[in-house]
Amino acid sequence: MTRIAGFITVAGILGVTVGVSILTVTRTPASGPEASRPALAATAPPAKPRAGRVLSVEAAFKELDLIRPSRQKLAEDFTLSTPKGKKIKLSDYRGKLVFMNFWATWCPPCREEMPAMQRLWEQQKDNGLVILAISLDSDPDVVPSFVKNHGFTFPVLVDPKMATANVYGVRALPSSFIIDRQGNMTALALGPRTWDNDAAQSLFEGLGR
Repeated sequence: MTRIAGFITVAGILGVTVGVSILTVTRTPASGPEASRPALAATAPPAKPRAGRVLSVEAAFKELDLIRPSRQKLAEDFTLSTPKGKKIKLSDYRGKLVFMNFWATWCPPCREEMPAMQRLWEQQKDNGLVILAISLDSDPDVVPSFVKNHGFTFPVLVDPKMATANVYGVRALPSSFIIDRQGNMTALALGPRTWDNDAAQSLFEGLGR
């Protein structure tokens, strides 16, 4: 995989590291002759298979150069707000696969990888993937216009005082964490990745099963 060069160091974060040491619809019967006919179940067309290579989870880990935790550990719970003030709690997504990304509007590698995150979101959200993009901008007011102007539709949270970043030991941007359906930390990526390539799609498909 071609790595996107470089990533931005976050100054002043001295947090503790984690993970590295870390629906059928039935047809309403009609009156008259139609009423004697059995109701038919409406079925959705089968999902169109994704084009491209399908890798094993292990091969995807290797191609994406991800870090595995040395032992199984629950991801630290937290509550953060969206730019509009809605509270989001990580544990509310237990049972779903969570891709958590720390970023900032002033971080060029973050801005470079986020369109791929959007494409990943569009491909995998119906399969149960949750993306939580956590902005570390000190001024949360800059976030909504940035998100709108770039057409990002995945959930965005703000962490202006870096409290959650501190808990997760974030020292560089972008930093991404993958949390499995049981709430366990599964993988860490330091620096940008191409999150919509075959390896990434295969990884989230495999972990989501």
